[in-house]
Amino acid sequence: MPHVVSVERRLAYGVLLAQFPGLSVPAWLDEPLRHGLAGIILFGENTPDIETTRHVVEQFQAVRASAGGPSLIVASDEEGGDVTRLQVTTGSSLPGNAALGAVDDVALTERCARAFGALLAYAGITYDLAPCLDVASEPLNPVIGVRSFGADPALVARHGAAFATGLRAAGVRSCGKHFPGHGATRTDSHLALPRLDVPLDVLAMRDEAPFACGVDSVMTAHVVVPALGPDPATLSAWAAQRVRALGIEGPIITDALGMRAVADLYEMGEAAVRALEAGADLLCLDAPTGRDPQRDFESAVSGIEAALTSGRLSAQSLAEKYERNLTLTGTPAPDASLPDLLAELEMLGAEAATRAVRTSGSVRRDGPVVLADLRHRVSIAAGPAPLALAAALETRGALATVVHDVQAAVAASDTVVAVVREPLADEVEGAALAALLAARPDTIVVHTGLASAAPQATRLVLAHGAGRVNAEAVAALLV
Repeated sequence: MPHVVSVERRLAYGVLLAQFPGLSVPAWLDEPLRHGLAGIILFGENTPDIETTRHVVEQFQAVRASAGGPSLIVASDEEGGDVTRLQVTTGSSLPGNAALGAVDDVALTERCARAFGALLAYAGITYDLAPCLDVASEPLNPVIGVRSFGADPALVARHGAAFATGLRAAGVRSCGKHFPGHGATRTDSHLALPRLDVPLDVLAMRDEAPFACGVDSVMTAHVVVPALGPDPATLSAWAAQRVRALGIEGPIITDALGMRAVADLYEMGEAAVRALEAGADLLCLDAPTGRDPQRDFESAVSGIEAALTSGRLSAQSLAEKYERNLTLTGTPAPDASLPDLLAELEMLGAEAATRAVRTSGSVRRDGPVVLADLRHRVSIAAGPAPLALAAALETRGALATVVHDVQAAVAASDTVVAVVREPLADEVEGAALAALLAARPDTIVVHTGLASAAPQATRLVLAHGAGRVNAEAVAALLV
């Protein structure tokens, strides 16, 4: 006898973007895949390399196809630069938004995004949770930083439009994030609930305006705007109303509901229902470290089912949300050679990274250098970041050694290159850099964060990111 799935459960599946562990379809996702699950989201544990990622996606799409359903949304928050999933083991071939904004060549941004989209499509990804449209108005922001195109709303809008156009040309749907804007905060929503305490005219003109650039969907942020209410945008009706007022008709997706900004307020089932009540179409169930993705998924489904049964949510509303979500399934990837796709993306990424680097003082050195990694905090959005500059210098035969403390750097006989991320915001990092510059004023400082938050140094390199291609561009200047 065929397994019967209730209408309420099918409707719940249709608004969920599920995370899963490993490289195969878990048993607990088999039924949802066969009965209307909106999509899945891929992270580093699902994407060890591009060919494996493609195989993983094919498994999920095969289960869906066997049940006769429409293609599955396959999402990833693949931004390039410091935040990469598809190229997590090698480092992204793109330098990231801050570099693209620093170059300010919209044609180059579109070409980069089109090549990037082609690589995503090859891997089976139909929906990229990018670009970040946050305006980097707060230099000490701990979570956005170089993920933003810059501090000028017009610049962010024009490069957001170019990025979305490039992805769309490759058959991949885009997502502008994090509405109404996360760039002016000093709190990371992975850890706590940020406040964006600004007048509504500033909010509209500075933070919200870039979202009207033509993206296919919008992600709401776990950010409180006191002028509009006490709850985060993700769970507030005003957010969806303001998104629609900008003329955006595509799906509204939540930021990950497992992040502490929401998870500390509500259990997953209640958070899911509140987000749908507020106007979200698609719920991102990314489970940060320490959370069980199966338990979160089942809690969300149960909460939505109960809300449908009680009348708190309407079946018609969820059916309409599902139809909007179907627009994010993308189009089939064109036949292409993976080496050719990577070669084109590498070429464009190297051009963008090289054109983005800025220097002051004498930074060219002939001999080997001692690399002092003074970065202290990890960006939770990006995860632990390897010191890409070490590999880039080693390839050029210019690396003497890598040290992580000031004393070892001061004692070095070779030129010292210090790598920093946020010395003005992180007291530990700032103190380490100050001590090193006091003892070794000839130190070359490579700043990988926002240019507006760069430290004072006689010899300074602004990399606009810490990714592989950023590092390779810096290494070419140093040696």
